[in-house]
Amino acid sequence: MTSLDDDIVSEVVSWAEVHKDTRVLARELSKRDQFKGIIAITRGGLIPAAIMARELGIKLIETVCVEAYRDNAAELSGSVNVMKEATMAGDGEGWLMIDDLVDTGTTAKAVREMMPKAYFVTLYAKPEGRPLVDSFVKEVKQETWVFFPWDTQLQYSKPIVAKND
Repeated sequence: MTSLDDDIVSEVVSWAEVHKDTRVLARELSKRDQFKGIIAITRGGLIPAAIMARELGIKLIETVCVEAYRDNAAELSGSVNVMKEATMAGDGEGWLMIDDLVDTGTTAKAVREMMPKAYFVTLYAKPEGRPLVDSFVKEVKQETWVFFPWDTQLQYSKPIVAKND
């Protein structure tokens, strides 16, 4: 099992980048017909959903609460735990569904099955999950672990040479 402390490929996304990338996506989506509402995939989709709602003038926000990662590790558990469905959205027709990232597609497959007619977007997409979304802003390599600002804090980190002492 790989620990997040190991030397893995990672990318830290800032608050400013999340905001900018969500606005890029909103600009693209503003050219489409108005959506009935937004479905945020929690927890990662909550902040992009709030920004998107502001930019597109959408007041109705629904959530679908799912988890595919284990609580204590950066690895997929292999199954999706659905804690809350987006009951107002039905099959998703006319709705915009948003998440921060599509990784292996485990979560995306589950929410797609629940709401197959929703227009599904993410800010970032990895190759394995990319075919499951309708639109995204940036592609990320499959082996890259993305750190979002709501999952991190600024703190001192030892230099690499000091870790070997």
